[in-house]
Amino acid sequence: MIALRYHEATKHYFNRFARSRGYLDWGTQPDPFRRFAGAPHVGLPRDAVAIDVPYDALFARSTGAVPIDAASIADWLRCGMGLSAWKQYRSSRWALRVNPSSGNLHPTESYVVSADGVFHYAPREHVLERRTQLDRDAWRAFSRGRDGLLVALTSIHWREAWKYGERAFRYCQHDTGHAIGALALSAARLGWSLTLLPRWSDAQVAGLLGLDRDQEFIDAEREEPECLAIVTADDPAPWLESDPDSLVAAARASAWQGSANQLSPDHVEWSIIDDVAAATRYPGGSIPSAQRPTPKGIGATSMTHREAGQLAIRARDIIIQRRSAVAFDPRSATLSKDRFLAMLARLQACGPPWDAIDWTPHVHLAVFVHRVDGLTPGVYAYLRDTSVDGKWRGAMRKEFLWEQVSDRLYLLLPTDVTWVGNRVSCDQDIAGDGFFSLGMIARLAPSLAERGEWFYRRLFWECGLIGQVLYLEAEAAGARATGIGCFYDDAVHELLGLSGDTWQSLYHFSMGVPVDDTRLTTEPGYAWETNTEIAGDAEKK
Repeated sequence: MIALRYHEATKHYFNRFARSRGYLDWGTQPDPFRRFAGAPHVGLPRDAVAIDVPYDALFARSTGAVPIDAASIADWLRCGMGLSAWKQYRSSRWALRVNPSSGNLHPTESYVVSADGVFHYAPREHVLERRTQLDRDAWRAFSRGRDGLLVALTSIHWREAWKYGERAFRYCQHDTGHAIGALALSAARLGWSLTLLPRWSDAQVAGLLGLDRDQEFIDAEREEPECLAIVTADDPAPWLESDPDSLVAAARASAWQGSANQLSPDHVEWSIIDDVAAATRYPGGSIPSAQRPTPKGIGATSMTHREAGQLAIRARDIIIQRRSAVAFDPRSATLSKDRFLAMLARLQACGPPWDAIDWTPHVHLAVFVHRVDGLTPGVYAYLRDTSVDGKWRGAMRKEFLWEQVSDRLYLLLPTDVTWVGNRVSCDQDIAGDGFFSLGMIARLAPSLAERGEWFYRRLFWECGLIGQVLYLEAEAAGARATGIGCFYDDAVHELLGLSGDTWQSLYHFSMGVPVDDTRLTTEPGYAWETNTEIAGDAEKK
């Protein structure tokens, strides 16, 4: 199986890392912004929408829906895929985004499809680029008059491979999961839902978006289709069965505008990425509704853990202020046990953003607790699906305690794991200096055998969704978090007693009190948000 071979070949070890160039060629650093020269621009309104929606409402689906119009679509994109800030150090200036990305390289592009056509979202300018205007009768037949729009995500593998080499495909999939989560929670803030459409194959998504049009990508880096979703204020279920073929045919018959810009003057080819991308493309189909997570919120459950004043936090503020920490203060205040358990409760597979995906949890957590009040430091297991309890216990070290802390959290080994957390995460201090760090452990080989190699991508998407929720939870708690893509794969498995390819670590994460780099200056993501002009393009970092 190509996906499993790729996964094995791109592991990090104590004595060697997965293959990459081993240095950064700044002369070929990819442009972080894709544009389509010649495509007409559609300006987006700049006013904020649903400003006072509380943070907890994101997960409880308790917000009344706002109309789907130009203003709300613009704010949904701004809070889902827009810029969060500009950073500068001396002459170098770069953008941060609402959706996090490995190395801030941003391989993920987003597209909107509606009755008005197919649009690429350009986050730097906050505009839509109209790639084509669809036949309105074709859209009407597809939508059957329902109110909603489609959003698609793609990946440009070179953006990550420029720095990370062969392991980059993993990071592109993490980032897709983060983007799904960011867009789903941005939609929930407006009272909408975002739901992936399982009938659509990757080839059909490519046809709808014009990604397979060679003449518009001459010398430009190609985009790999990842997923297509419906965004609506109504029941998404009727959209799931709409036939893709007629809409794809309408897109192929349309007149297209715009040519993709080249992001780098030169490239390094990583054939293993091309191979795994081809092997994991989704052929389309449907998934039985019985496998879908229950579409209800968990606000009432997790609210009992919330501290005073939590309801006053505004969702939009938390979404836009999200940052990835670069260092933690190990001498700072600790995290309360109740707050920690509330964060974990957000990861249960019900309500936003979990109702965006159509599979039950396949990813569980090995948690390294460092400084959580009321919890013994040590290694813990958190089961996002309690039905795997026996399988996980049987796969792990026999000497683990499995002392129950909550209905899903178990203490495995009480000990100081500061050094251990640091060591298995490529010796990065950020994994040992925070409140806790964790490894996301997926049921890998059996899942691919049961569903197909295409599910390899979705396991990483699930990890990205977990990370996106934890990012926002950190901000709401007055802390900060960071995703960790660099870890010694088999060292993590050996620590837990896992063998073979049934369970594999796919993503690491850490949370704590950030240490800010005072050398950097910060400006808002968009000039109009503070009436300060921000001119010029992003400089090479």
